[in-house]
Amino acid sequence: MKISKKQKAREEALEKINDLFKQAKSNPEKANLYVKKARKIGMKVNLPMPKEYKRKFCKHCYNYFQDKNYRVRTRNKMVVYYCLNCKKYMKFKMIIKNNLKKKSLLKLKPKS
Repeated sequence: MKISKKQKAREEALEKINDLFKQAKSNPEKANLYVKKARKIGMKVNLPMPKEYKRKFCKHCYNYFQDKNYRVRTRNKMVVYYCLNCKKYMKFKMIIKNNLKKKSLLKLKPKS
């Protein structure tokens, strides 16, 4: 099966995005620049940002999260990332794995 030009461009863009986030992790001075470049590359080929990278930068100011420029809190089954650069926050649903195991065990127990 032949790969289309669009699919090939998306695969190359994904590789570039992965490389840019690796560089951002190793080079904190230029990390914000790398995040902006990765977003531009993704937008150019209409590629959503991979899930593992979405929580590594602020969605408002595109600041790469490093040691002391963000705060993480848990609240009402949500993880809240607070950016200390732009003073805004992002919320993500928290996945509780222990609760899922308990529910599956309750279904498996026979009623007596």
